[in-house]
Amino acid sequence: MTTMTNASVREFKMPDVGEGLTEAEILKWYVQPGDTVTDGQVVCEVETAKAAVELPIPYDGVVRALHFPEGTTVDVGTSIIAVDVSGGAAPAEEAPAPAAVPEPAPEEPKAEPAARKPVLVGYGVATSSTRRRPRRTAAPDASAQQATAAVQTELNGHAPVTGASRPLAKPPVRKLAKDLGVDLTTVTPTGPDGIITREDVHAAVAAVRAPEEPAAAPAPSAPAPAAPVSYDTARETRVPIKGVRKATAAAMVGSKFTAPHVTEFVTVDVTRTMKLVEELKQDKEFAGLRVNPLLLIAKALLVAIKRNPEVNASWDEAAQEIVVKHYVNLGIAAATPRGLIVPNIKDAHAKTLPQLAESLGELVSTAREGKTSPSAMQAGTVTITNVGVFGVDTGTPILNPGESAILAVGAIKLQPWVHKGKVKPRQVTTLALSFDHRLVDGELGSKVLADVAAVLEQPKRLITWA
Repeated sequence: MTTMTNASVREFKMPDVGEGLTEAEILKWYVQPGDTVTDGQVVCEVETAKAAVELPIPYDGVVRALHFPEGTTVDVGTSIIAVDVSGGAAPAEEAPAPAAVPEPAPEEPKAEPAARKPVLVGYGVATSSTRRRPRRTAAPDASAQQATAAVQTELNGHAPVTGASRPLAKPPVRKLAKDLGVDLTTVTPTGPDGIITREDVHAAVAAVRAPEEPAAAPAPSAPAPAAPVSYDTARETRVPIKGVRKATAAAMVGSKFTAPHVTEFVTVDVTRTMKLVEELKQDKEFAGLRVNPLLLIAKALLVAIKRNPEVNASWDEAAQEIVVKHYVNLGIAAATPRGLIVPNIKDAHAKTLPQLAESLGELVSTAREGKTSPSAMQAGTVTITNVGVFGVDTGTPILNPGESAILAVGAIKLQPWVHKGKVKPRQVTTLALSFDHRLVDGELGSKVLADVAAVLEQPKRLITWA
């Protein structure tokens, strides 16, 4: 990489496009050396562990150099593009070869990062495997090592710790670390003022478990050199785990082993709901809107939450509180080329049926185009996953981290069903509700699921119960 020393050259650095994230992959460059750029013009698309984001340049000028090729993962704060802002044409430089991995450009105080965007919760407020900024600490010395040893002692239930190296963590987090066998001195804090959070402890557990392997057998007295591992590239394809896929994996592991999951099922006759869907398609109030069974299923879940508001909550481990939400940000699981994401409809509880249809249509089309913003995946409260579109009858969905419940909707099929005393072909589906048993007991979870089923069986309850 060429270092720019001209005072008229501005270095645009990789901004923090998500709260606390420290790296992003350059997916695509929209400019090349020699191109003229203007303030606010999008110059590249990057992907974090949360979503794909377009980056605008914050000044006018001529591109002097692109410091990294497409496909490179770059740390936040590293210069990625140099722009000559003097107003004169600058000689174009060749774009870097894909194989080259240039060094970060030197810090320049005048560089202005792009505006920060809200962090995505995507698949929830996840414990991301993306690296986060650690606290600055002094180099370890003898006294620090003694303090570290004291921390170990405390975690084992013995003498208290003294000294400046004691990790900052609240008592519930310390207990969690002790129960999981985690040394808090090895945990990178992400909380305010360097406080270790519950999520940090689970991230440390995941990091330790990943590389674990079975214990090796005793080595022979004269071991032979290990043969190099080779893979048959014609029979296997290796895909790097990064971006949305990496964040989703970490979120699911964290959710599964943090929240005690319970899943309940109900099979329901939705023939009347399917008839109502067809009628709404002809209604002028829904002209140009996407009307499908998911619309009425979403509305049924919102009605059930209104009748059972305690289900719409989250668990605050640090404060030891249950936080009941008086709003519903309804998440809809969506499959995209980059992996599974869960954007949510903000304040879905306050929307009319046509407004809900419009929001669902926008959510789906944006997700398919890969343009879902981080803010659209933040602060969800409950989620719907429609596995029925793949012909699947039902499933046991994993909670979106930080949420209390997720409803899986199976395929709607014609099945023999006893209706008015006679066996008839009816439209039938199976619903599955997974919930966090710390927040939702069996009675509450059963009421919510039964209410959803009741609305779908008799859609007129949308009027009588709403």
